[in-house]
Amino acid sequence: MPVLVSNYRPPPGLANGHLQTVLPALARRVAMPPPLRRRVETPDGDFLDLDLHGEGGRRVAIVSHGLEGDSRRAYVAGMARCLRAAGWDVVAWNFRGCSGVSNRSLRSYHSGASDDLGIVVDYVRATWPRREIALVGFSLGGNVTLKYLGEQGDEAVGFIAGAVAVSVPCDLAGCAARLETRENRFYLRRFLRTLVAKIEVKHLVYPESLDVRGLREIRTFTEFDTRFTAPLHGFVDAADYWARCSSRQFLGSIRVPTLLLNSRDDPFLSPSCFPDAEAAASAWLHLEAPAHGGHVGFIRPAREYWSETRAREFLEAACDRGGSAPALSDLGERPSVRA
Repeated sequence: MPVLVSNYRPPPGLANGHLQTVLPALARRVAMPPPLRRRVETPDGDFLDLDLHGEGGRRVAIVSHGLEGDSRRAYVAGMARCLRAAGWDVVAWNFRGCSGVSNRSLRSYHSGASDDLGIVVDYVRATWPRREIALVGFSLGGNVTLKYLGEQGDEAVGFIAGAVAVSVPCDLAGCAARLETRENRFYLRRFLRTLVAKIEVKHLVYPESLDVRGLREIRTFTEFDTRFTAPLHGFVDAADYWARCSSRQFLGSIRVPTLLLNSRDDPFLSPSCFPDAEAAASAWLHLEAPAHGGHVGFIRPAREYWSETRAREFLEAACDRGGSAPALSDLGERPSVRA
């Protein structure tokens, strides 16, 4: 499918990736009725907390949040509100340790935790049979979503109608290097502060398994992932973790209609996070890369952000076609002359 030309235009004064990234995170408020929380036990004795918005629709979207996010973040709530207005049910789930309660096991979550997404999908299929299921993922959750779809391949056909992934670090090594540049140290420090705090809490439960000496001196994802993420989840080091969990290598195996929204001015993403070649070669993967939008931004002066409306339109087109690859006319966009 050709790379798509996007119709997104930022509001005046917001054609800046950093502003698009920071303003929604700090200032956006989304009013939603309180969700129903469900706890799902995992096969390894841990649990996942899910927030359910609605239980009567014929279509349900499973929404995965980003790094150090949770199911109550404004970008998750905004997507849930948009889809609920169109009659969708929404299951916004929390990665392990992100629901406000520390998870039980030494294991936490990471960018390749597609097995946990699989547990949520299986729960939804068993709880609401005969529903049309779609997936939506943001940032790290988008990487998990794309990896899951690629791993499933043809097996996803028939139970996943479509997917949308927003602001995805498809190449984790490139993203880590980008966040370690001087201009992005602000974001890096914010992520590391909460990641380190979670390790300190887990150390109280597993003191023999975690060496926290020098923990607060960690300054990069390379250090953190090598010391903690990799060994806790079966990887050799940060490089091995990034190489095995980056979703870009799984894109060619996706077999359900999937839209990837990555803005070209996203401060988190390296050039390797824009899989133009994979999208051009696939009937299923649609890459839409506006010039502006920041990281999980895409602001517009309306109740719905542009990415929310775009996701709903794409998913409804995918469902209406029964999970077959949407034609460009269904998407409301034009093929790029670059593809």
